[in-house]
Amino acid sequence: MQGCGRAAAAAVAGSRRWVRGLRGRCRLLSMAKSKFEYVRDFEADDTCLPNCWVVVRLDGRNFHRFSEQHEFKKPNDDRALHLMTKCAQTVMEELEDIAIAYGQSDEYSFVFKKKSRWFKRRASKFMTHVVSQFASSYVFYWKDYFKDQQLLYPPGFDARIVLYPSNQNLKDYLSWRQADCHINNLYNTVFWMLVQRSGLTPVQAQDRLQGTLAGDKNEILFSEFNINYNNEPLMYRKGTVLVWQKVNEVMTKKIKLPKEAEEKEVEVTRTRTKVVPLHCDIIGDQFWEEYPEILAEDS
Repeated sequence: MQGCGRAAAAAVAGSRRWVRGLRGRCRLLSMAKSKFEYVRDFEADDTCLPNCWVVVRLDGRNFHRFSEQHEFKKPNDDRALHLMTKCAQTVMEELEDIAIAYGQSDEYSFVFKKKSRWFKRRASKFMTHVVSQFASSYVFYWKDYFKDQQLLYPPGFDARIVLYPSNQNLKDYLSWRQADCHINNLYNTVFWMLVQRSGLTPVQAQDRLQGTLAGDKNEILFSEFNINYNNEPLMYRKGTVLVWQKVNEVMTKKIKLPKEAEEKEVEVTRTRTKVVPLHCDIIGDQFWEEYPEILAEDS
């Protein structure tokens, strides 16, 4: 019995020493935290203004060289455009509160809802999450679109963030990007026809097009190459709009019917909300009338 008492006393003493040691470590950690926590004061407040559309525009970094190194088709490479759209769809599906996205060439704009509270509306979080998700998706899905072309080096992307307080501001921004798509694609289409079919050097083609207007470029395409620019694919001329849509999906499911011994396969239709690519005009009113939920007050 005395031995048991001594053992119990030793255990209690040991536990007290352990508690005292733990408290000592806690005090050290508390002191360390208090001593170094001041460095947080150097962090800038980058909270986005409330009740504003948050637009993150992403661009490929030095993609002129990247497209040459990876032998993109000129003036448009469907593989590259579809890969960009796949990455943008992934961004919309993985991140929160993106109402609409628009892309052309090597850029994509992502529009976060006006009332989004994602990451407390910190601009750095919006921007870095979009860029990192997009860049990793570009590498991950590369082989699905460029089956015979090895990725020679990692692509780079940069981004900027802009706030738009009104619906009209946002619509004008997206109209600006689509107008830019048309201007650039018309120029590139004529430029590469002059290089590829007429045998001009890039410098000669650039000199030929210097000072020309849209009508002049359309005339060159039609008279010299029998190309009606209005018949070019909408994806080239209008870019790609990504919206959320309810889509019916037909699935095969095994069920066991009453009085049946074996399971049977039946088709089941389910409605899901998915990110859908569109190639249409967003400058006019028709698009916004068809998708009023994008600018809805509860966005």
